[in-house]
Amino acid sequence: MNILFLSDNFYPEVNAPATRTYEHCRAWVKHGVKVTVITGVPNFPDGIVFKGYKNKLYQTEIIDGIRVIRIWTYISENKGFIKRIIDYLSFMISSFIAGLFIKTDIIIATSPQFFTSISGRWLSFFKRKPWVMEVRDLWPESIIAVGAMKEGLVIRYFQYLERKMYQTASKIVVVTDDFKKKLIESHHIDSAKICVVKNGANLKLFKPQDKNQNLLEQLELKNKFIVGYVGTHGLAHALDFILKAAKKIKDKNIHFLFIGSGAKKVELLKLKEELSLTNVTMLDPVNKEMVKEYISVMDVGLVNLKKSTAFKSVIPSKIFENIAMHKPILLGVEGESKVMVEKYKVGEFFEPENENEFLQKLTLMNNKPNSYKDNFDDFLKNFDREELAVEMLTFLQKD
Repeated sequence: MNILFLSDNFYPEVNAPATRTYEHCRAWVKHGVKVTVITGVPNFPDGIVFKGYKNKLYQTEIIDGIRVIRIWTYISENKGFIKRIIDYLSFMISSFIAGLFIKTDIIIATSPQFFTSISGRWLSFFKRKPWVMEVRDLWPESIIAVGAMKEGLVIRYFQYLERKMYQTASKIVVVTDDFKKKLIESHHIDSAKICVVKNGANLKLFKPQDKNQNLLEQLELKNKFIVGYVGTHGLAHALDFILKAAKKIKDKNIHFLFIGSGAKKVELLKLKEELSLTNVTMLDPVNKEMVKEYISVMDVGLVNLKKSTAFKSVIPSKIFENIAMHKPILLGVEGESKVMVEKYKVGEFFEPENENEFLQKLTLMNNKPNSYKDNFDDFLKNFDREELAVEMLTFLQKD
């Protein structure tokens, strides 16, 4: 079987779409599948091309048996709506042109933005091959939720395109049960063509380990109760709420560690300065190998989004990596994420952007840090990324 996979992000980028795509494709290669990935040069989230790469018209490399074709795109930092749309459109066009010359049996196009899916649909039409839409986010619903755009003509057009993508895809892969439910109920998609393949963790990379004492010393955080957030500092993540709540904490033992970049990073650094916060450390992104070292020093993994009905369908991937390293979750996400964390008893939930609840649950976790340790393995039985990749491959191979 030959698979052509279109993804705007890919290894060595370390955001959730890049990691999921890379780890799934790597697993498929091990099962004898020929996989070609069309992507751009790595530059996320700062819009700076990674060392060793150039934003050229066309270049290829082999990564873990995966043929990777990198194409030219308009590169922009992960902020500024218009620039990001131009970035998405350039990938849509370049990936379509490159894809015309690739032999394949099936085409997969992944979100969160669906311009990649348009390229997948075009390629399916011209190559007379089935295409699969992987839905990682309900777009454009999510851009309305973060206030990037308001309801209007453009949004209605995006919603029309969204429906066409769902209708024309041969199969659809979604990352949550709620996504599947919405596609069936709101878009009248046949449930038989939808498969739920949730996010998981690379359990060979992310596993329990002792705290990295050298790193703790370097950060000057020894003997602190560390609440860590690793990921995008974007419009959806409401990290300004966390900083304002941190100002109210009297316990000098509690410290917040933020690692990452994104559209709101500069604003957040400014807010930290304005609030004179001494209990918050904010660092730039690190590579995947170092991510696990930073997670090792944490006592709690923070997972937080803005309060919005749009995010009730979301299960952030950082939940899985934290739990794989036996770090309990302090969760500010409603819906399916809340159900999951409470079902397995692997953390505490607070209502998004509810300061009193946040501080209350944080105090609770500080007072009983070892209350969750017996529950992590039960959770992880269902979320091994390699097994989930095989589950997705089985669905792809079905007639």
